[in-house]
Parts: sequence; structure tokens; C-alpha cells
Amino acid sequence: MAAKPKENFIKIEDDDSGYNLDMFCIPRHYEDAIENVIIPHGLIQDRTERLARDIVKDNGDGHMVVLCVLKGGYKFCADLLDFIKALNRNSETSLQLRVDFIRVKSYENDQSTGEITVLGGDNLSSVEGKKILIVEDIVDTGRTMSKLLKLVHSYKPASVKVVSLLVKRTERSSGYRPDYIGFEVPDKFLVGYALDYNEFFRDLNHVCVINEAGKKKFAI
Repeated sequence: MAAKPKENFIKIEDDDSGYNLDMFCIPRHYEDAIENVIIPHGLIQDRTERLARDIVKDNGDGHMVVLCVLKGGYKFCADLLDFIKALNRNSETSLQLRVDFIRVKSYENDQSTGEITVLGGDNLSSVEGKKILIVEDIVDTGRTMSKLLKLVHSYKPASVKVVSLLVKRTERSSGYRPDYIGFEVPDKFLVGYALDYNEFFRDLNHVCVINEAGKKKFAI
């Protein structure tokens, strides 16, 4: 029997009940809106540090354009870049980085609108012939990322790789998988660490599961 391929991510199981809110410092305005903490901030940091090491190891010396997907990806991207910069300062390998931004919107409340809006693509003409790293907060069905990849490839970069902090385990998945994955998570609506629900919860350090009361409280 062939050996099972090694998983290159941390898997959060469907029946994982997460952590009690009483164990963490949660902003009071969110205490009644969160079911549990599913990924504590410290674990996010440790996993991001390892992703940074893998990215530097795989891409070696050279130049890479980092394309941060706003708004949800800004916190993960900033922390990832800090870890890469630390590696550049303290190792023989040095990966030169340039950062650009793009915004993708596909959700209203907790449901996909069915429409994917990509903003900022006019600024991508300079990526031609360069290595690209797209930094995303979460891959849900994969359709949003597929559209973004099609857009980026139209500018003829040398290569494109994707790192996502989270990949949702869902029957709606198109089958797309990023090159680098932090955590594989259950099919629940997650907030915190810059993941939002109608622009709320970006100021929450941990990745958490929003409850039904929270969805009603922050609905638009």
C-alpha cells in the first residue's frame, strides 16, 4: 500500500470545539457574538513563521513581488513579511520583496453574492516576467482565487504561487489548493485576525467562529 502523502498544513477537525472564550482576552463588544476561539493568535504566529521559512527556502535568492489580497489578508501578509525579513537578516539566503495590493470582494453577510469583484488590477502591469506570491487570508470554494489567478496570469509573470492562512474544507470547493497552507478549517464562518463579517471583527486577534447572535448583531 502506498504511503499517505504528508499533509503540509495543520488540520482543524470538524468536531473540534475550539477554546473557551474565558481563556483569552476578547474585546467586550464581541463577547456575545463569538462561539469559540478556533485558532489562538500565538498558534497563528508560529505557523506563519514556518510558512515564511518554507517560502524563502523554496524561492532562494532573488526577487519576488508579494501581492496582498485586501482587506482580509493584510494582517497575515504583514506578519508573514516580518518573518521573511527576519530570515533575510539572519541567514545566507536573501529574498528581495516588493509589495503590491489588490482587493477582492465576494461576500455580503455570511453568504457569497455569486459575484466576484476584483479591484486594483490596473496596477499589475509591472509584474510581467517576475515571480509572484499571492497572500490570501482564506480560500473558501476556490472560485475567487481562480478568477484572481486568471487576472494575474494575464500580465505574464514568470511564476505565481499562493499562500493562504486558511483553507476551508467544504463540499462547495472547486478543488483548488494553494501552494502554501497554514490551516485547513471546517466549513464554518470564521472571523478575527483581519477576517471580517461585514467589516467587523478585523480588530480581533484570534480566529474565531461567529455565532448566530453575532450574525444578527452585525448584519447589514
